[in-house]
Amino acid sequence: MLAYVVRRTLYGGVTVLGVLLLLFVLFFMVTDPRDVARKALGEKAPPEAITHWLANHGYDKPLAWNPDDPRDTMLAEHFRRMLTFDFGRSDVDDVPIMQRIRHGAGPSLALTVPLFTLGIPFGIGLALLVAFFRETYIDRMGVVLAVLAMSISPLLYIIGGQFLIGKLLRWFPISGFDPEPALIVRFLALPVIIGLLAGVGENVRFYRTVFVEEAGRDHVRTARAKGCAELQTMGRHVLRNALVPIVTRVVVAIPFLFTGSILLESFFGIPGLGSITVDAIGENDFSTLRTMVFIGSLLFILAQIVVDVVYTIVDPRIRLE
Repeated sequence: MLAYVVRRTLYGGVTVLGVLLLLFVLFFMVTDPRDVARKALGEKAPPEAITHWLANHGYDKPLAWNPDDPRDTMLAEHFRRMLTFDFGRSDVDDVPIMQRIRHGAGPSLALTVPLFTLGIPFGIGLALLVAFFRETYIDRMGVVLAVLAMSISPLLYIIGGQFLIGKLLRWFPISGFDPEPALIVRFLALPVIIGLLAGVGENVRFYRTVFVEEAGRDHVRTARAKGCAELQTMGRHVLRNALVPIVTRVVVAIPFLFTGSILLESFFGIPGLGSITVDAIGENDFSTLRTMVFIGSLLFILAQIVVDVVYTIVDPRIRLE
């Protein structure tokens, strides 16, 4: 297995280099750094100010080739900064990007971790209930409600929840964030509830399909023929043998815990990494946006490697060659 992990890690490294090259093309070749400077300084900024701004941000170097010093190029600087996690400063306000990430990671995790830890058992439990009553009106109604929940835009959940729970019932604040332990739960309760409701349809639909497929396999029918109760069959045989697709879905979702929830953070005023990404898009802060895309890609690649290793733990029949 060690050889497989090393090989997958090397493949992941090549993928990271490909992602960095694509980011360089999008943010340095397709986009003119002078346009970024004008957005940051204003359209009427004098040429001297633009030239000074480009020099301060390292955008005045040759693009990809410098005959005097091949290392003194924007391409080399881009790879060096990303691979050493020296992300530099924001194009808008010169704030260190790593400082902004450290400040935003806490609020993002405060929102996404409860969503993750509550959403998985909630979705799996409902899906098991629906699959337990498969081919009955409960199953059909559950599938219809899940599809309807998936068909509704997340924006409608957010706006409807803010209006009903926040404005009419006034149970929780409509927006805002306070890291104080006595207040943070109150500010995060509404976005967590809305996040759970917005994702429950997709989770139930996916897990129910997995459970129903497992319930029809030969070993499950054999367990029933030997007199195993249906509830015990669902727990010991169906759920256990469905762990591979469940683990895939769960582990792949872990990177998004660190990158934040863009919609929820934006609409509820949570100063997390999702809000940082939205602000970077609106302000044409390409250095911050480039960093957030790279971090998300890196975490996703690492999650794919972890998934392969976890497979061997949840299903001993799987061997990594």
